[in-house]
Parts: sequence; C-alpha cells; structure tokens
Amino acid sequence: MLRRDAGTWGLQSALDRRGLGPVAGVDEAGRGACAGPLVIASCVLRPGDSARFEGLTDSKLLTAAARDRMYDQVMARAVDYAVVIVPPSEVDRIGVHVANVEGMRRAVARLTRHPGYVLTDGFRVPGITAPSIPVIKGDLAVACIAAASVLAKVTRDRIMAGLHDDLPVYGFDEHKGYCTPSHTRALGEHGPSAEHRWSFVNVASAGARHGLRAPHRVALSVAAAEVVQNGESARPRGGARSA
Repeated sequence: MLRRDAGTWGLQSALDRRGLGPVAGVDEAGRGACAGPLVIASCVLRPGDSARFEGLTDSKLLTAAARDRMYDQVMARAVDYAVVIVPPSEVDRIGVHVANVEGMRRAVARLTRHPGYVLTDGFRVPGITAPSIPVIKGDLAVACIAAASVLAKVTRDRIMAGLHDDLPVYGFDEHKGYCTPSHTRALGEHGPSAEHRWSFVNVASAGARHGLRAPHRVALSVAAAEVVQNGESARPRGGARSA
C-alpha cells in the first residue's frame, strides 16, 4: 500500500523495498507528431536519490531550459538508461502505436542490467521480459517515468532542431513536427518531406495536392485516422493502404 503523500518516488521505493528493483520507467516523445522520429526512453534512478531531482516532472511541463538541466542531471545520476529512435519510415510502415510498443520493448531490452520491474506511461506493453504495470499519467506520478520522458523529449527536440537546419521551410525548430497551424501552412505551401509521416492524413493530403507520393511503404494506421488537425479529428475514408 502507498500513502497518498508518497510522492513521485513512492511506487519505485515500495518496489525496491520488496526486492523488485531495479525499477525502470519508460516513456515516449513524438507520438502525436506528423513529422520526425518517435523517441522512446527507459530510465532507472537510484533509490533514495530524490533530493537530487527537485522539480522532476512530466517533460512537457518544464521549460526548454529546465528540461536541458534535468536532462543533464538524469544523464549524470541515472543508474541506467537507454534511448530508442524510430524513424518516420518505420512509423509509417507499422503504425505509430505498434512502433511505440515495440520501441518500449527495445528500450527496456537495451538497459545494461535487466530490470526487476518496469513502469510504463499510460498503457500496458506486452512482451516486456520483466513484470510491468502501466501508470496513468505516469510522467506526473512516477519519477523514473518522468526521467524517461525528459530523455525522450530532449533527444527528440534536438533531432528536430537539426532537421530544421536541413529543412528550414517547415519550422521544425518551433513546433517540433506537431500539427500546429504554422506547420499546416508550411505543408500546404511546400508539400511534405521525407521526414514527414505519410501515414498521417494531413501529410498524405498535402502530398496529393502537390502530386507527391510517399518515399517509402505506408500502412495507414488507426493512429493516422485519428490525427487532430486544427482541433478536429481528420478521419480518412476506407481502410489500410500502401503508398
């Protein structure tokens, strides 16, 4: 049983006390973006190290400067961590949810020491070779998941900043590949690039308007059917297809 005031280290501490450590947290960044990679991270924090991580929370709630500082702290203090980068072509080929689940498995498998327990953010991940449970809003509730979210988001943001240098017309340095109004305008004006996820309806539609085809095989996924554009769900007609 956990006390209500146990804080973000409570669940990990309870598992460690019962000999179920090391406890790994797993989270992703970029699931809802229509461009750029999906990045998944796993992280194991040292039990009793909470004083070193004041302010650690969901990476989306931190400023860019605070995320960078926390990223450096996690890299310096974590017992173990791994980062998996799934390119847009793989997301398009197998679908964003499948890519996310497979990436979480890989992130756990790449830890140098096999975890005794795995905590995932939001949903169950079958196939992890350790006991695991999903934690709703885990990046807010569990420190090791929050640390994984920081690793994943900072890694991905830096990749998107690098893509901006090569493809400045899209503004990846600002919206990081998410479906913002400015990104939508850039897609409409220039059409999608090879760094876009062609399984997403808005990307495929922009490509069609420019007479472009996907540069790799695309399986139109359920996640693509639910991509949000300007606050509305954009659902394609018909089922899966290849492009």
